[in-house]
Amino acid sequence: MRNKLTGRSVPLLVEYLVCKENKALLTEQEWELFLLQARAAGLIARLSIFARKKRYFSVPLYISNHFDAADVYFATQKRIVQWEIKLLAEAFSHLQLPLILLKGAAYAASGTGASDGRVFNDIDILVSQNCLEKVKSTLVWYGWVPEKLDAYDQQYYNRWMHELPPMHHIKRQTTLDIHHNILPRTSKLFSDSEKLIADIVRIPGTDFWTLKPEDMVLHSACHLFLGGEFENGLRDLSDMDLLLRQFSEERLDFFQKLVERGLELGFQQPLFYSLRYTKILLECPIPDNIFHELEQNKVNKLWMMDFLFLRALKPDHPSCNDRWTGFARWILYIRSHWLKMPLYLLIPHLLRKSWIRLMGKESL
Repeated sequence: MRNKLTGRSVPLLVEYLVCKENKALLTEQEWELFLLQARAAGLIARLSIFARKKRYFSVPLYISNHFDAADVYFATQKRIVQWEIKLLAEAFSHLQLPLILLKGAAYAASGTGASDGRVFNDIDILVSQNCLEKVKSTLVWYGWVPEKLDAYDQQYYNRWMHELPPMHHIKRQTTLDIHHNILPRTSKLFSDSEKLIADIVRIPGTDFWTLKPEDMVLHSACHLFLGGEFENGLRDLSDMDLLLRQFSEERLDFFQKLVERGLELGFQQPLFYSLRYTKILLECPIPDNIFHELEQNKVNKLWMMDFLFLRALKPDHPSCNDRWTGFARWILYIRSHWLKMPLYLLIPHLLRKSWIRLMGKESL
């Protein structure tokens, strides 16, 4: 299949993530490929919802069995997450602090379109930096313990990162990531997280909070287009597509407010990429005039970024790769670190990571 805007070939899976009906009928061999790509992208549960509830396409009976299994897994995880954030809310009530959920947990708790079939491995929350130690020490009493790290990694988190080392519950083995910002302190695009916290929104009828809609999109954009990890890149792009569709339907001025907020926080570059590739790959209905306000801030040589991102955002499956895919992901990985920290920190950090991997050990 070929993308209508670029003329490039796109994976079979991408066509079925576009939120519209009347999709082409697939052969048995194509359905097999579809499932392999969907599994690699972590999107089977979402596609099940697209087929059964949204009615964007229909599936034969022999495919439904795979969707049934994905539905069970998704429903189980949803119950676990709901229970975990309820217990976290009790701890934060004791602290007299708002429980601010991020990413997958925020989508699940608020019931946004991006929660449809969204599976994730950990719960992410945002805490004001001046409350970090108080939060950490209190959570220990509720059974959360920090991940054990060597001296270098511990210093790396404490001095440069935007989050604490992951915490794990001693009984339930759930992972909790406590953020005090959405980008590392050394990032070229670092912004004051208090601006985000000042505008948080309470989820009606709960003790949970999320970032306001514009900031939810910006956080997702920063995470994907500055993070350098694309194993779940298409899933994260689909998240943004669903958020953009929902929020722009709820508020006619949403895109304009999104651009204004992106410029205010200095996130215009990841925002530009998020809008560009959700429109190119997933046909998100973004007005053309919105791009004009961001174009002066985009990087030069956009053809090069297309070369990289349009490969990296495909499912991590052999059927979606060409000879340049590995190179594109490696360049974007290096780019993400270059954006995160200055060269005097970056070079020794990457050398250390390379040595650790060569020795077969795990590190940051």
